[in-house]
Amino acid sequence: MNVRKLIAGVLAAGYCLTALGGVQGLAAQPAPAAAGEKTVQEELCQSEEFWLESEEGPVYGVLYLPMEVQETYPTVIISHGFGSTADVTGPVAKYLAEHGFAAYAFDFIGGSAASRSGAADGDMSHMSVLTESAQLSEVIDQIAGQEWAEPENLFLVGQSQGGYVSAYTAAQRPEDIKAMVLEFPAFALQDDCWERHGSIENVPETERFMGQELGAVYSLDAMSMDIYDVIGAYTGEVLLLHGDNDRLVDISYSEKALEVYENAELLVYEGANHGFAGDYADQANADILAFLEERIG
Repeated sequence: MNVRKLIAGVLAAGYCLTALGGVQGLAAQPAPAAAGEKTVQEELCQSEEFWLESEEGPVYGVLYLPMEVQETYPTVIISHGFGSTADVTGPVAKYLAEHGFAAYAFDFIGGSAASRSGAADGDMSHMSVLTESAQLSEVIDQIAGQEWAEPENLFLVGQSQGGYVSAYTAAQRPEDIKAMVLEFPAFALQDDCWERHGSIENVPETERFMGQELGAVYSLDAMSMDIYDVIGAYTGEVLLLHGDNDRLVDISYSEKALEVYENAELLVYEGANHGFAGDYADQANADILAFLEERIG
């Protein structure tokens, strides 16, 4: 078992925070502008809307590529959490693209009221971890087929429910995923569903959860399995990132995943809650980058 604890505000060696909240190498810090001079921040990556298809409809996403043109790039697909969008995962994708990766952040169909995928009508009643896994698998197939992608260096990053979905999907097709990063993965959601309903028979046709109107499929799919019986089928390397002050998904869920996975490491962010912001987000980006760079083959 490999567990490392990180103290809040302490960043990886050789990095410092900028006023804009990014993480940059010390050597990359620009010299102060002379009086009256305008400073221009050099763009280190490019981005564009990048639509894909799924059985449920069009999938909205944003593709981030390095400014330096290459034939191919190691490739990362980033999945957002419950009620979220690619706007939240975009900063991670941008950071990775600034450091040489092709990174794709997308909206799950029905993944939030603000999703731009599918009918983009705010309807979350048909969404579940299994519908999202099916969409992620379709995204993997299409991204891996792009001329700029490196299927042999294809990585997954997932946040919260997107971490659950990434873990489940990787277990279904382990040979296609080089390595994976799970940020505060929501492995608690199956227990949450059991606690809310008590039995399969008690699952209502619709329910209000975390401010959203969900259909029965959300709880039924989560209650159809024990996720820890599934995820161990992925034997590649996994990096788990979790705060020890997470009040939505207790860190014990990642600690249990650490025991299940064959090749995993857990980084504990002391004081961090669910979702990383500020120094925690900067540290997470640096840790994700270091992990992925070391596994490019």
